[in-house]
Amino acid sequence: MNVRLRTCLLAAACSLFFAASSHAGDKKDRDIFDFEGQKAAQGVKRIVFIADTAPHGARGNHEFVAASVFLARAINAHDPKAWAVVTTMQTMQKKPRDLKHADAIVVLMNNANPAAGSKEIAEAIDKGAGFMAIHYGVEVSKGKQGDNFLKWMGGYFEANWSVNPWWTPEFKDIPKHETTRGVKPFSINDEWYYHMRFVDGMKGVTPVLTSLPPLKTIQGEGKKTSSHGGNPDVWAAVSAGKPQAVAWAYERPDGGRGFGFTGLHKHTNLAEDSVRTLLTNGVAWVAKIPVPEPGILTAPLSRDDLEALIDDGKLAVKNRGI
Repeated sequence: MNVRLRTCLLAAACSLFFAASSHAGDKKDRDIFDFEGQKAAQGVKRIVFIADTAPHGARGNHEFVAASVFLARAINAHDPKAWAVVTTMQTMQKKPRDLKHADAIVVLMNNANPAAGSKEIAEAIDKGAGFMAIHYGVEVSKGKQGDNFLKWMGGYFEANWSVNPWWTPEFKDIPKHETTRGVKPFSINDEWYYHMRFVDGMKGVTPVLTSLPPLKTIQGEGKKTSSHGGNPDVWAAVSAGKPQAVAWAYERPDGGRGFGFTGLHKHTNLAEDSVRTLLTNGVAWVAKIPVPEPGILTAPLSRDDLEALIDDGKLAVKNRGI
């Protein structure tokens, strides 16, 4: 073998070795449970998911850690310059983590008052971090917590104003927005909250999923007010045929972004392609990661895949103390 050929082969081998080493390093560096590593990273978009581990009925309901695991992996797989990690509300309450490094924060909680009152989240958002809330994570108390959510994502679930029925909306007309790229019309049963409390005049708010609920989703035929079942205002709005937003994007006056998604009580709804695409797009958008024209597409999820996500999340909580 002549010297020139041997040199070329050696160079190619070295190139493959370093490429493999770099890839392995990337995988290690982007461990979705390595919060401290993410915090120290530079040159990446850093996204923090904060999930509630508290049970909410049988397995498959409010599987917020599992959903966070899926979304973190999806974002990291999509963009080599993103690093999403998953922690829990319970860990944040015991030992609050510094979040000032975060480019975006996503919360999935059984009532988000702990997030709305978090000094660490407020500091991150004051520095420009995006904010997103999913399902029960959009609900906070009226007052200081509600005012924070109006500031952070343009709307929230307000007791005695909003309602949380089970229904099957038909999302026929998907508006053009960066978060809706790749999202096709769909219909799926879930506990879709609606009649949110939004900022005045909906300024900066773009509804991305809207549908007209049936009046039977409101309790009391509009004659009484209950904390989550209905009130005269929502009865009047639905009676008048006013479509209700169950997901929305918000462009904050300070240049930051917010996104609210009220569905995903049922973990199995991640099997719906458009749900996965919208959620993944939403995470990217609030972090100011460009969303491609086809949207951020992910592989289909089988029943076994969905169960594995739940197990992965539970193991991480148990063994890694996330």
